[in-house]
Amino acid sequence: MEVLFYVIPLIMIAGVSVMAVKTVARSRQISGAWNHGLTAEARCLRSYTTTSGGGGDTSVSTTLHHVYEFTTREGRAVRFDEVNGPSTVVEGDIVTVHYLPDRPERATAHPPARGKLAAGTGCMLVFFGVFVAFCLAFMAMAHVIFAESDGLLP
Repeated sequence: MEVLFYVIPLIMIAGVSVMAVKTVARSRQISGAWNHGLTAEARCLRSYTTTSGGGGDTSVSTTLHHVYEFTTREGRAVRFDEVNGPSTVVEGDIVTVHYLPDRPERATAHPPARGKLAAGTGCMLVFFGVFVAFCLAFMAMAHVIFAESDGLLP
């Protein structure tokens, strides 16, 4: 039974670590497209929202998605879906996308905002770090409690 107090936090730490790696990878990908990528004109083909939560007393979270299509300099048509774009972009609008030539399907229509990207990534990493610290503190407290309780029971 005691092992659950160690295994569950370790699984949570592993999950948060994976999310941290994905956050940094996406940040590097967007930054690379802004700094070293090419630009193209893309058409917004569709915009839609997804919702999550909303059961009982929980709030509903809505995410705005845009589907864009553009043609690379080599003539290849690329379509991609991007989250959290501006709500002012609607179907048929033309926007500038930034992409790396070797991975055009990972393009971004977000305008360059390096400070905002760094701040957002930094805040997410701080949150993940606090979460990991909480899990480690929980495991340490569980260890202390179990070590002390061993002497109390006959």
